[in-house]
Amino acid sequence: MTAVTTDVREILPHRYPMLLVDTVLDVSPGEWVTAVKSVSRNEPWYRDGVDGPYPEVLLVESWAQAAGVVHGVQKPNPDVLAGQVMLFGSLADIEFHRPVLPGDVLEHRVRVSRVVGETVIFEGECVVRGELVFTVSRMVVAYRPAEQLRAAEGEKS
Repeated sequence: MTAVTTDVREILPHRYPMLLVDTVLDVSPGEWVTAVKSVSRNEPWYRDGVDGPYPEVLLVESWAQAAGVVHGVQKPNPDVLAGQVMLFGSLADIEFHRPVLPGDVLEHRVRVSRVVGETVIFEGECVVRGELVFTVSRMVVAYRPAEQLRAAEGEKS
């Protein structure tokens, strides 16, 4: 267990409205994290009186951001133009068990399954009040130096 800042903005480069992790409850760097996202009607996706469940794609994005904390707590990167950049690779065998509604507090539980070089495979689940919301069997991400990505972009032009 590691003492963690409650300000996720010091770890991840995401900002409003796409910062979808509110706080980190507990983390073991390089191994696992438990993080929280509170769903509110004040979020942009509910503007204009739109009602209904929280978009599943945002549930997965929030969970993936929690995964970013597992690595990021050791090497914070609040500036995506520097340091290591987390690149989403793939997601497999995700299963949704129940909708999420405004007022729900998501508890993301993310574990590192395997590390191969700069590639990390995560697994885990999300619960609300102990009830399973969704499970992720495998999410693959790669970490690359920002300067390499900028150089590759410049070569395309």
